[in-house]
Amino acid sequence: MLDGKRIIITGSTSGIGRATAIAAAVEGASIVISGRRQAEADAAVAEIEAAGGTAHAVTGDVAEAGFGEALIARGTELLGGLDGVVNAAGIIVRATAEATTDEDWVRQMAVNVDGPFRVSRAAVPRLRANGGGSIVNVSSTCGNVGAAGLAGYCASKGAVISLTQAMALEHGAEQIRINAVCPGAIETPMLAGGHADGVTIDQVRAANLASIPQARIPGPEEVADLILFLLSDRSRHITGADLAIDGGYTAQ
Repeated sequence: MLDGKRIIITGSTSGIGRATAIAAAVEGASIVISGRRQAEADAAVAEIEAAGGTAHAVTGDVAEAGFGEALIARGTELLGGLDGVVNAAGIIVRATAEATTDEDWVRQMAVNVDGPFRVSRAAVPRLRANGGGSIVNVSSTCGNVGAAGLAGYCASKGAVISLTQAMALEHGAEQIRINAVCPGAIETPMLAGGHADGVTIDQVRAANLASIPQARIPGPEEVADLILFLLSDRSRHITGADLAIDGGYTAQ
């Protein structure tokens, strides 16, 4: 499905980003792994190479103003061109609006919104030179519906959907497709992280299962399957979409 595609994936040292990178490599793509920690990036590259794939690592923080351009420039050079980008880097702060500090607000916006904006902005000229391509932004069900105790996260993920729609309209005629995926609860480190003291992962899972019509929490590989479809030519008439992968949660 992705044979010969050249793809850069942020946040690909863990969770949905890592699952996507490994799955894309299995499908024949060459990958640039990107995250903040070199050891984890190197481990992902090693796993892909051990399976016979091609991967490189470019580490840095998407919240930093210059990193988006540097990542796309270096990644395109390593890959010999660019066909796709996945903006999977993200953070979550579990706090009400009243309890959210300025620092936490700014950090969520920097990683979750500024990062995809800068990476995508840098990618557009390279994809245009390629004759088109695909950008996939990882948003969330929280980008479409509110969630008490996640005010900043909801705001950031809603912004990702709006950015996706605007850029899709700006670049549709250039065959640069830009879409968002909106996962619900997924079995990743983010699901377990950042809860109040004393809250167990079993309690978190139970609370989420109670709100999901399918009554199950999938692994990141299922989100990766959707992302791979959007990166592939099989989705060539899909752009500007935000696609839920949430077991029916937002249909309620």
